[in-house]
Order: sequence, then C-alpha cells, then structure tokens
Amino acid sequence: MQGQTKAFTQLAAKQLRKTMTDAERKLWHRLRGQQLGVKFRRQHPFGDYVLDFICVERCLVIEVDGSQHIENQEDEERTRRLQIAGLTVLRFWNNEVLNETEVVVQAIWHALNPSPPQPSP
Repeated sequence: MQGQTKAFTQLAAKQLRKTMTDAERKLWHRLRGQQLGVKFRRQHPFGDYVLDFICVERCLVIEVDGSQHIENQEDEERTRRLQIAGLTVLRFWNNEVLNETEVVVQAIWHALNPSPPQPSP
C-alpha cells in the first residue's frame, strides 16, 4: 500500500488521527492490538481518501459514518473505487458503533473469518 497516497492526504490522515470521533475512538479500542487476530490501521491514507480503518492483510476497510453521510453520492463512488482496488468495504453508522458495539465487532469478525461453504446434504 505504499506509494498510493498524496502528501495532502497523508497530512489529513495525521490530523484525523488526532481528532477521531467518539464512535471511531470506541471502535479503535476494539480493533487495535490484533484483538480480532489481524492488524488494523486507523485513518489510513489511500489515494485521495483517508480510510477510517483498514486491515491490509485481509483487504478490509471499515468506515464509520455520521449524519453528514446520509444519501451521500460521494460515499457510493468512494466505495465503488475501493472495491475496484480489491478492497471490501463495511460501513457502520456512528450510532451503531456507540450503541451496538458488540454487533458491529461481530460483523467485522465475520467479514474477516467467513464461514466455509457447507456441502449439500
């Protein structure tokens, strides 16, 4: 993932790490230190974007969205571009992270550890 970022995006990421939202902070507390068995990065620059969280090893991006993202066409385009780059994107609302943290963490865990297909009976 080196060489894909612009200097402005790198500076923005550094600033965003210092000013994380309450929801981002709460989720980071659950993702950091390989608690789910993999390493996550926070506020990671990627092209023109700063990703809230990414597991590079599994190509999984987690975005935590506030009300400014309601019906935001730019988010759809961003998700599409990230998917074209081979990344899976999970989006959660701030209130989901704050009020249903365990459900969010379970969804992330399942995305990281998909069940193998079961044989037909």
